Amino acid sequence: MNKEELNANLKKYAELIVKVGVNVQPGQTVVLYISDRQPEFAHMIVKEAYQAGAADVMVKWDDTFVSQQFLEHASEERLANVPQYLVDESQYIVDKHAARISVLSEDPAAFAKINPKRVATNSAAMGKATNAVRVATQNNDLTWTVVGAADTAWAKQVFPDLSDDEAVDKLWREIFKTARVDNDDPIQAWKEHKDQLESKAAWLNEQQFDTLQYHSPRTDMEVGLPKNHVWVGAGSTSADGISFMPNMPTEEVFTAPDKRRINGHVTSTKPLSYAGTLIEGMEFTFKDGQVVKATAKKGQKTLDHLLQTDPGVRSLGEVSLVPDPSPISQSGIIFYNTLYDENASDHMALGAAYPFSVVGGTEMSPVELDQAGLNSSQEHVDFMMGSDDMNIDGVKADGTVVPVFRDGDWA
Repeated sequence: MNKEELNANLKKYAELIVKVGVNVQPGQTVVLYISDRQPEFAHMIVKEAYQAGAADVMVKWDDTFVSQQFLEHASEERLANVPQYLVDESQYIVDKHAARISVLSEDPAAFAKINPKRVATNSAAMGKATNAVRVATQNNDLTWTVVGAADTAWAKQVFPDLSDDEAVDKLWREIFKTARVDNDDPIQAWKEHKDQLESKAAWLNEQQFDTLQYHSPRTDMEVGLPKNHVWVGAGSTSADGISFMPNMPTEEVFTAPDKRRINGHVTSTKPLSYAGTLIEGMEFTFKDGQVVKATAKKGQKTLDHLLQTDPGVRSLGEVSLVPDPSPISQSGIIFYNTLYDENASDHMALGAAYPFSVVGGTEMSPVELDQAGLNSSQEHVDFMMGSDDMNIDGVKADGTVVPVFRDGDWA
C-alpha cells in the first residue's frame, strides 16, 4: 500500500485503539508503551487521545538496542534491583486510574543471544517493581489494551521470503485485517464481534462445568474449574464502569481453572515468544495442578528460568477457547507474537489468574482467591495448544458430559 493508504489506515487504527481499546474518558491519564521505531503511529495515538479528552498522555518509548545493551552489560546487582522511580511510577499509574495502551512491534527473538539467566533475573525484578500496575490490570481497576504494529525484524520473522519493505507492508495488512480496520466502520464491526463472543461466554456460564477434558493426538488433559467461575468474551469493564477491549485482535472466551485440579499432558502447537526468545515444541505434564515435567525442542533454558520465577508459575491461571476456523488461524500465518497466535488457537496461561474469573473475585482478598482455586504469580504467559483435531468436553458436577469443541470448533 502507498504512504497515503497506510496513513489513512493508521489513523483509523489509532481512533479504534483510543475509542474502543481503552475508551479514553475526559480528564483521564493515558500511558502509551511503544517502540521508538513507531513515532508516526505514536503521534497519531497521542493526538486521538487528546481529542477524546485525555488530561495527559505519558509515552514510554522502548528501544530494543538499549535494552539489549543493558541486559548484556549491566551488573548482576543492577539487573536484580530496579530503581525506586519505576516503583513510584507504577503506583502513580494506578492512583491515576490511567488507561494503558501497549503497542507490540519488537523482534520476537530480540534477546535470543543474551544469557537467558540474565534476562530472567531482570524480568523478575521488573515484575516485582511494577507489581502495583500488574495487580490493578489483572483486577480491571484500569482500562488497558494490547495491539500490534509492523516493524522490519518482526515482519521478516513472519515473512522471511519477502523483501524488508514487502514484509512490513504485508504484516501491516494482516494487522489491519485482524483488528477489523479494513471494515467501513471498524467501531461497529467490533461491537458486533463483541456481541458474538459474549454469547459464547454466556452459554458457558450457564453450563457451569466442573471440569474440561481435552483430547487430541498430542494432548490428554483434565482441567478443573472453580465454583462460580466466569467466562469472559472480548470486552471488559473497569472498576469505574468503563467498557474496554483488552486485546485487539481477540477471538477467545476464557476463564480461570482451579489450580488444584489440573492433571494430564499438554503439547504446544505454536511457537512462544517469551523474554525476547522463541520457545518451540513445549510439552507439560501436570499432576494435582502443578507442572511436574516441562520440555521444549527449542528454548529449554528460557523455559526452565520461566518456571523458576515463583511457585505460582508452575500452575495455570487461564484456559481459553478459540475455534480453529477463526480468521487468524485460517490465514495460516504464524505471527511469532502471542497477541496474534493465541487468537488462532486454544491456549492456556502459566501463572496468574484474573480475579474477575470468579463471581465477586475482584472484592476477594488474596487468601480468599487462593481458597477459591485461583492461581497467583507475577507471570502470566500464554501458550498455544489448540488444533483442528482438538476435542473438548465439559463435565458437570453430576457427571453429565457436554461436547464443547469437536475437531477444533464449537460443537
